[in-house]
Amino acid sequence: MIASLLIANRGEIACRIVRTAREMGVRTVAVYSDADANALHVRQADEAVHIGPSPARESYLVGEKIIAAAKETGAEAIHPGYGFLSENADFAQAVKDAGLIWVGPNPDSIRAMGLKDAAKERMIAAGVPVTPGYLGADQSPDRLKAEADAIGYPVLIKAVAGGGGKGMRRVDAAQQFADDLLSCQREAASSFGDDRVLIEKYILSPRHIEVQVFGDSHGNVVHLFERDCSLQRRHQKVIEEAPAPGMDEATREAICAAAVRAAKAVDYVGAGTIEFIADASEGLRADRIWFMEMNTRLQVEHPVTEEITGQDLVEWQLRVASGEPLPKTQDELSIDGWAMEARLYAEDPARGFLPAIGPIDIFEARHSSWVRVDTGVGAGDAVTPFYDPMIAKVIAKGDDRDEARRGLRDELDRVTTWPLRNNAAFLYRLADHPEFAAGNVDTGFIAAHAEELTSAEEPPEALLDAAASSFAAGSADARSVSAHYGGMPVGLPWGSAVGFRLNAERGLAVRLRDGDRRFTGRAGSKYTGYPLWPRGDALISVDHGVTYEFRLDESRGSTAGAIGDGAILAPMPGRVIAVDVAAGDAVTKGQKLLTLEAMKMEHGLVAPFDGTVAELNAAAGAQVQVDALLARIEKAE
Repeated sequence: MIASLLIANRGEIACRIVRTAREMGVRTVAVYSDADANALHVRQADEAVHIGPSPARESYLVGEKIIAAAKETGAEAIHPGYGFLSENADFAQAVKDAGLIWVGPNPDSIRAMGLKDAAKERMIAAGVPVTPGYLGADQSPDRLKAEADAIGYPVLIKAVAGGGGKGMRRVDAAQQFADDLLSCQREAASSFGDDRVLIEKYILSPRHIEVQVFGDSHGNVVHLFERDCSLQRRHQKVIEEAPAPGMDEATREAICAAAVRAAKAVDYVGAGTIEFIADASEGLRADRIWFMEMNTRLQVEHPVTEEITGQDLVEWQLRVASGEPLPKTQDELSIDGWAMEARLYAEDPARGFLPAIGPIDIFEARHSSWVRVDTGVGAGDAVTPFYDPMIAKVIAKGDDRDEARRGLRDELDRVTTWPLRNNAAFLYRLADHPEFAAGNVDTGFIAAHAEELTSAEEPPEALLDAAASSFAAGSADARSVSAHYGGMPVGLPWGSAVGFRLNAERGLAVRLRDGDRRFTGRAGSKYTGYPLWPRGDALISVDHGVTYEFRLDESRGSTAGAIGDGAILAPMPGRVIAVDVAAGDAVTKGQKLLTLEAMKMEHGLVAPFDGTVAELNAAAGAQVQVDALLARIEKAE
């Protein structure tokens, strides 16, 4: 068994690997950049090595520094986690050439499945059904468009070297193909250093089904059943579950057998995922499920598989890398219950899900026998602009799907991250949505329900009662309470019907609980049950995933925000890669004004209302800082 392990990653997955390694008695070594000097994974590991500046290309993506750190600390093996260098065959080979153990598949297997076009050709040879499309070497725009025209719209443009939802564009009509192709190629080149693409038929009622596979060096390959990852936004997974709803045994057997054939076709060793796209217009059927790609690493959503099988996949990885056979045979694996995972991100759903950065003053999530929270941050940490903005993964287990869903929803109801903007309320509404509860989802579900999933929510009266009671305990004056959501005023008509005049007749009280300065209010004899955190002259609370900031407000009876002045501000540091308007142009609400590249993703900034471009301060290629004024729209009369 491996005795010491260097983790070539950061954040949540690094902490996840540390946890299992510690349970197995394996010493762990973390690596960190300048931005991560005090990060949670650094604090949890037995030893840590600094590997460079904050940008990943100067630290976590420099294989030579990571191998040197392993040798310096006497680590026997390197675990790449996911992302960064986890699917880099050259790095895997360099690790092996340095005399270290690579916790992952053989470099040849990574190469075989790393390029989507070559992988599909190999799958066809192995008898695995693949999605109709174009995999050719001719990458000229005319040829690509001609192939898309022949396939029939809608089509999906995908980066050959892509992954994680990057370098993908859905094209619904021929006239938009050229622009989407250029955008996809730019993003692919930026993220993967390779702008080649393939074209696939876009399935109109798609479900994303994937199968966890595992191989060892003794020729054994098993599957650990399927996951459904259909709840996606811009091809990024949002909520995953296992098993897949509506999957009958015959279809499960067919898809899992195909996944095992795919893994055996490349002599696969270690953890991997075979991803399929299903046409669910008539339910899940084996003859309407096609291979998309293979991820030659541990997946972000692996916890749901662990929860339904009772297996620790990181432990499996370490045992297989040590030369041991798989811990279980196929006959010894079975499904027990249901599990769901939601990805809690630092992002702002109200502003097009733009990533958020900043400190985390409060982070509270429940851990229990039915809820698991995998995170790479804690209170006092921060999310920086250098890496993926994931805060945590919230995983719920139940005897059946509805019990797992309700457990996930209830945890998302109260998970608290402050003052960092996050998507908890969005996730709560997804988990609570009746169509999701019924299992009626596909990959277009979020786009179809975007407005109801992201709209502002008024705080319930009981929560206002709790906040008012807490303020009453500290002041005898009659005051009203104003609320802020996510650090911004809630645009609601407060007035006397919602604000509170505090007096003895209300019977409001407040008590200190658990010695952590958290307050819980009472309204008369009814216990409200809302957690309240004092922060300076404010109170912080949460309901249905929405985090509220309450303040005493003696000057006015309304917190309704002023109508926006049309200022288009940079939501984060980044680079302007395209400007689509000029000063003086007439624009309509929702029209794209410019495109900002940040965190290796393209973010379109749009007009907030009909009007005219009164000011334009953006130019293609310019680097901008957060809150920089890029443009100003003057509202049409």
